[in-house]
Amino acid sequence: MNPSLDDHVAAFCLDIVRDAAAGWEHERRYPVEAMAAAGESGLTGLMVPIEQGGRGLGLLPTCGVVEAIAAEDMGFAFALKVHANFTGSIATAGTDAQREQYLDDLLSGRLIGAFLLTEPGVGSDATAVATSVRRDGSDWIIDGEKAWITNGEAAGLLKVFAQTDPSRGWRGIAAFLVETDTEGVERLPGYHMLGGHSSGAAGIRFNGVRVPESALIHPPEEAFKGAMKGINIARAGVAAMSCGMMRSSLEHAAASVLKREAFGGTIGDLQGVQWMLADAATDLEASRLLMREAAELFDRGDDAMIACAHAKKFATRAATKAISDCMQVMGARGFRIDDGHPVARHLAGARMAQWLDGATEIQNVVIARDLLKRAGGG
Repeated sequence: MNPSLDDHVAAFCLDIVRDAAAGWEHERRYPVEAMAAAGESGLTGLMVPIEQGGRGLGLLPTCGVVEAIAAEDMGFAFALKVHANFTGSIATAGTDAQREQYLDDLLSGRLIGAFLLTEPGVGSDATAVATSVRRDGSDWIIDGEKAWITNGEAAGLLKVFAQTDPSRGWRGIAAFLVETDTEGVERLPGYHMLGGHSSGAAGIRFNGVRVPESALIHPPEEAFKGAMKGINIARAGVAAMSCGMMRSSLEHAAASVLKREAFGGTIGDLQGVQWMLADAATDLEASRLLMREAAELFDRGDDAMIACAHAKKFATRAATKAISDCMQVMGARGFRIDDGHPVARHLAGARMAQWLDGATEIQNVVIARDLLKRAGGG
C-alpha cells in the first residue's frame, strides 16, 4: 500500500473494526454498519477503475488492505473482500444497464453483493452446479440451493451460477444477477460456526425465481471462466488475510511473554518460547513472499493460478500452526476471547481460511495436475 492508503486503512481498522470485532463474534452477527462505513471510506471498490468511482488498485495493494483488516477480524475482512470483488465484477463485466442500476449503491455499501457458486453436498467441486436455469419466453427461471455464501445474511444482490444444460458440464454454466427481494428467493438462517460470524455465511434457496434476460451477466462458457479468475483473486486475498492474522498473533504473543514472569525471569527468556515465535515469524515471511509473487503475476496479466494455489495452501496451513503456537506461549490467557486480544478469534479464522475458495486439498489437486502436465511435456 502507498503511505496515504496505508494510513487510511489503519484509521478504518482503529475506528470501525478493532473494538467492535469481539462483539460481532460474541453476538454472532453480521456487521452491516461496518460495510456501510467501508463504503464511506472508499474500501468497497478497491479494484474498480478510478473512472467508475473506485480506487483502481491492482491485486497486490488490495491484498495489503485486506491483510491489515484481517489483523483485526478475518470474518469481516473476507466479507469486505468478497463484496469488493463483486463490485469489481459489475464494473468490468457488467452491461452498461447493470452498472447504471447497481454500481453506485455497491460502492456506497448501501447494497451488499454475494457470489453464489458453492452448493450443499459438493463442497469445493465448482463444476458440480445443480442449480438449474431454463428459458420461459423472454425470461429465465432459476431453481436450486446455494450454500456457504459469504455476505449471505445481508446481501441484496446475488451473482447466481446456474446450469443451463447439464450435458455440457462447466460449459453450460451461466451467471445471473438476482435481487434478494425477488419472488421465490428464500434466505436461509446464518450458520453457527466456530468463528467468523462477521462473514455473514448463510444459504439461499431459489424456488422458481423469474428473472429477465437483462439479468444475465455471464453467458454459458464464459461464466465458469469468470468464476475461476475471481477465485484466483480470492485465493491471493485469503493468503494475505492469513498473513494479517499471523502478524497480529505474533505481536500479541510477543508482548504477552515479555510481561509474564516465571522461573526467575519472564516467559520470553525461555529458549523454547523464543524458538516457537521465531518459527512463526519465518512462516509469516514465507507466506508473504508467496502471496506477493501470486499477486504480482496476476497484476502483470500472467497466469497466476498455480502461484495463487501455492500461496493460499501454504499461508493458511502456516497460519493455523503459527497462531496455535502463539496461543500456546500466552498460556491459558491465549484461549480467552474476552481478554482484549484477537488470538483465539484468529485461530478460528485460520481454520476457516483452509476451506475458503477451495480447500487445501483442492490446491494440491491444482498444483499436482500442473506438475504432472509439465512433467509429461504438456
